[in-house]
Amino acid sequence: MPPGQPKWRRRSEARPGEIIAAALAVFSEKGFAAARLDDIAARAGVSKGALYLYFETKQDLFRAVVRETIAPNLATVAAFVGQSPLPFGDLIRLVFARIAEVITEGRLGAVAKMVIGESRNFPELAKVWHEDVVSVMLGAMSGAVAAAQARGEVRPGDPQLYVFSLAGPLLLGVLWREVFVPVGVKPIDLKALLAQHAEVVLQGMLVEAGEGRA
Repeated sequence: MPPGQPKWRRRSEARPGEIIAAALAVFSEKGFAAARLDDIAARAGVSKGALYLYFETKQDLFRAVVRETIAPNLATVAAFVGQSPLPFGDLIRLVFARIAEVITEGRLGAVAKMVIGESRNFPELAKVWHEDVVSVMLGAMSGAVAAAQARGEVRPGDPQLYVFSLAGPLLLGVLWREVFVPVGVKPIDLKALLAQHAEVVLQGMLVEAGEGRA
């Protein structure tokens, strides 16, 4: 530490990140309604007053959780989708594999389940999730489908509906993992599910060699 630098500066600067990490853990474990700011402050090792210096409400904390811990991972995937020169089939296989890793190695699934379960009472959750997660990936994937159609790789059809078809089993796999596995139901291998689903859907989406030619 440079001479004269206050000893508390590093700790103070680290606090927002520690609070966000604590909020992610508490939201994942208890849900949004049951999560208390006191619990989050205690998990972060700060006073409730210190927490209020950075976040005024639980909604503010949820927004920060999404934007700081979840959205960046998916934004990276979305950027890759938008820039990749890969054929559409290879792109989908890679994206599915990466998304499966993000879900199985982090808390994205737990937060998604929370949003689904509590957004009627807390519509701000759905709004933030749609703006920072769903719309980003939906836009990137729809653009990839449209580009593949323009190249003649993918059959005609609404690009967004194609993306919904691709994403359906992903949502089911997340809910299975977060709702049923905790009560003792046998887990599903999410990576295997998405890999198999990709092959099934691509059979219907991709233009076969010679198709459409006279």
